[in-house]
Amino acid sequence: MKQRLTVNGQVYEVHIENLRARPIVATVNGQRFEILTENDEPAQIKQAAKENPIKTFAQNPSLDNARSLTAPLPGTVVEVLIQEGDAVQAGQTAFVIEAMKMKNSIRVARDGVIKKIFANAGQSVTHKQALAEFEE
Repeated sequence: MKQRLTVNGQVYEVHIENLRARPIVATVNGQRFEILTENDEPAQIKQAAKENPIKTFAQNPSLDNARSLTAPLPGTVVEVLIQEGDAVQAGQTAFVIEAMKMKNSIRVARDGVIKKIFANAGQSVTHKQALAEFEE
Protein backbone atom coordinates (compact mmCIF):
# COMPACT_ATOMS: atom_id res chain seq x y z
CA MET A 1 0.00 0.00 0.00
CA LYS A 2 1.44 3.38 -1.01
CA GLN A 3 0.39 6.68 0.54
CA ARG A 4 1.54 10.30 0.45
CA LEU A 5 1.32 11.82 3.93
CA THR A 6 1.88 15.40 5.05
CA VAL A 7 3.13 15.99 8.61
CA ASN A 8 3.84 19.58 9.71
CA GLY A 9 4.05 20.66 6.07
CA GLN A 10 6.58 17.91 5.16
CA VAL A 11 5.40 15.42 2.50
CA TYR A 12 6.37 11.75 3.00
CA GLU A 13 5.94 8.84 0.60
CA VAL A 14 5.08 5.78 2.66
CA HIS A 15 4.94 2.22 1.36
CA ILE A 16 3.73 -0.52 3.72
CA GLU A 17 4.45 -4.01 2.43
CA ASN A 18 2.03 -6.14 4.49
CA LEU A 19 -0.07 -4.93 7.43
CA ARG A 20 -0.57 -8.48 8.68
CA ALA A 21 3.15 -9.34 8.88
CA ARG A 22 5.11 -8.77 12.09
CA PRO A 23 7.12 -6.68 12.19
CA ILE A 24 5.38 -4.36 9.75
CA VAL A 25 7.85 -3.20 7.10
CA ALA A 26 7.36 0.41 6.01
CA THR A 27 9.49 2.42 3.61
CA VAL A 28 9.38 6.18 4.18
CA ASN A 29 11.05 8.29 1.47
CA GLY A 30 13.31 5.35 0.57
CA GLN A 31 14.31 4.47 4.15
CA ARG A 32 13.19 1.09 5.55
CA PHE A 33 11.66 0.73 9.02
CA GLU A 34 10.47 -2.35 10.91
CA ILE A 35 7.55 -1.52 13.20
CA LEU A 36 5.94 -3.49 16.02
CA THR A 37 2.51 -2.28 17.11
CA GLU A 38 1.46 -1.74 20.74
CA ASN A 39 -0.60 -4.94 20.53
CA ASP A 40 2.52 -6.98 19.67
CA GLU A 41 5.01 -5.57 22.19
CA PRO A 42 5.82 -2.09 23.48
CA ALA A 43 5.78 0.20 20.46
CA GLN A 44 9.16 0.02 18.75
CA ILE A 45 10.68 1.29 15.59
CA LYS A 46 13.88 -0.50 14.62
CA GLN A 47 16.44 1.86 13.19
CA ALA A 48 20.16 1.27 13.62
CA ALA A 49 21.23 4.91 13.23
CA LYS A 50 19.62 6.37 16.34
CA GLU A 51 22.21 9.07 16.99
CA ASN A 52 22.08 10.43 13.43
CA PRO A 53 19.19 12.52 12.20
CA ILE A 54 16.98 10.67 9.75
CA LYS A 55 18.16 11.28 6.20
CA THR A 56 16.40 10.56 2.96
CA PHE A 57 18.26 9.17 0.00
CA ALA A 58 17.59 8.68 -3.66
CA GLN A 59 16.74 5.04 -4.33
CA ASN A 60 19.65 4.57 -6.71
CA PRO A 61 21.69 7.68 -7.50
CA SER A 62 23.45 7.23 -10.81
CA LEU A 63 27.03 8.37 -10.51
CA ASP A 64 30.18 7.95 -12.52
CA ASN A 65 31.73 4.67 -11.25
CA ALA A 66 35.13 6.34 -10.80
CA ARG A 67 33.57 8.82 -8.36
CA SER A 68 31.37 6.45 -6.39
CA LEU A 69 31.40 3.39 -4.17
CA THR A 70 28.52 1.06 -5.04
CA ALA A 71 26.94 -1.94 -3.36
CA PRO A 72 28.29 -5.15 -4.91
CA LEU A 73 25.19 -7.06 -3.75
CA PRO A 74 21.72 -6.33 -2.39
CA GLY A 75 21.29 -6.37 1.38
CA THR A 76 20.95 -4.26 4.51
CA VAL A 77 23.61 -1.79 5.62
CA VAL A 78 24.53 -2.74 9.20
CA GLU A 79 27.51 -0.41 9.68
CA VAL A 80 28.75 2.81 8.12
CA LEU A 81 32.43 3.21 9.00
CA ILE A 82 33.11 6.45 7.12
CA GLN A 83 31.77 10.00 7.29
CA GLU A 84 31.46 12.81 4.79
CA GLY A 85 34.81 14.62 4.59
CA ASP A 86 36.87 11.57 5.61
CA ALA A 87 40.11 10.86 3.74
CA VAL A 88 40.05 7.16 2.84
CA GLN A 89 42.63 4.77 1.45
CA ALA A 90 42.20 1.93 -1.02
CA GLY A 91 41.29 -1.24 0.85
CA GLN A 92 39.74 0.57 3.82
CA THR A 93 36.37 -0.86 4.95
CA ALA A 94 33.64 1.74 4.44
CA PHE A 95 30.39 -0.21 4.93
CA VAL A 96 29.23 -3.58 6.21
CA ILE A 97 26.25 -5.05 4.35
CA GLU A 98 24.34 -8.08 5.56
CA ALA A 99 23.00 -10.36 2.85
CA MET A 100 21.63 -13.87 3.36
CA LYS A 101 22.72 -13.84 7.05
CA MET A 102 26.34 -13.06 6.07
CA LYS A 103 28.13 -9.79 6.82
CA ASN A 104 30.13 -8.41 3.89
CA SER A 105 32.78 -5.72 4.26
CA ILE A 106 32.58 -3.16 1.46
CA ARG A 107 36.03 -1.70 0.86
CA VAL A 108 37.09 1.48 -0.88
CA ALA A 109 38.77 0.81 -4.25
CA ARG A 110 40.83 4.01 -4.39
CA ASP A 111 42.29 6.76 -2.23
CA GLY A 112 40.18 9.90 -1.92
CA VAL A 113 37.94 12.09 0.20
CA ILE A 114 34.29 11.19 0.81
CA LYS A 115 32.03 13.93 -0.52
CA LYS A 116 28.59 12.43 0.21
CA ILE A 117 27.19 9.30 1.83
CA PHE A 118 23.97 7.91 0.34
CA ALA A 119 23.24 5.02 2.75
CA ASN A 120 22.93 4.69 6.50
CA ALA A 121 22.71 1.80 8.94
CA GLY A 122 19.43 -0.07 8.73
CA GLN A 123 18.77 0.87 5.11
CA SER A 124 18.18 -1.76 2.42
CA VAL A 125 20.29 -1.30 -0.71
CA THR A 126 20.11 -2.81 -4.17
CA HIS A 127 22.86 -4.22 -6.36
CA LYS A 128 25.02 -1.40 -7.78
CA GLN A 129 23.27 1.26 -5.67
CA ALA A 130 25.59 4.17 -4.89
CA LEU A 131 26.67 4.12 -1.24
CA ALA A 132 29.11 7.04 -1.27
CA GLU A 133 30.56 9.64 -3.63
CA PHE A 134 34.19 10.78 -3.76
CA GLU A 135 35.34 14.36 -4.26
CA GLU A 136 36.85 14.90 -7.69
